[in-house]
Amino acid sequence: MARGQTIRLATEAQRHLAKRLVDIAPQGAVVNIQEARRTSDQNAKLWAMLSDVSRSKPEGRAHTPEVWKALFMNACGHAVQFETGLSGQPFPVGFRSSNLTKREMIDLIDFIGSYGSAHGVRWSDEFHNEGAAGGKQSPAVVAQ
Repeated sequence: MARGQTIRLATEAQRHLAKRLVDIAPQGAVVNIQEARRTSDQNAKLWAMLSDVSRSKPEGRAHTPEVWKALFMNACGHAVQFETGLSGQPFPVGFRSSNLTKREMIDLIDFIGSYGSAHGVRWSDEFHNEGAAGGKQSPAVVAQ
């Protein structure tokens, strides 16, 4: 058997292959099944939204997109810590959106959308500017 195998369980054939690989795996082999991580499209959507929020400075808060990301992740219950940098300014540490699952990323994007819309953020994405009444899909759905 190869050094390791990664299989995305999207079809019955892939599930059967995974079962077969488990059956032939050597004694003591390790199996790790986890939810799929966030997608590149979700990541691109996240950074566009964070940039929109940063430019809008809601409630007079002037933060970089990176700091907004940490603030939103913290608000959604993800562990985030802030340390004091060499300049004396706080900076976020201990978080990575790349570790979020697709569902967690959808929740984060939806939270940012709700926050931004409630605080007058001018979105670069037409969904937020026209609203759901325009028949557009939610940004989180599009980002799946």
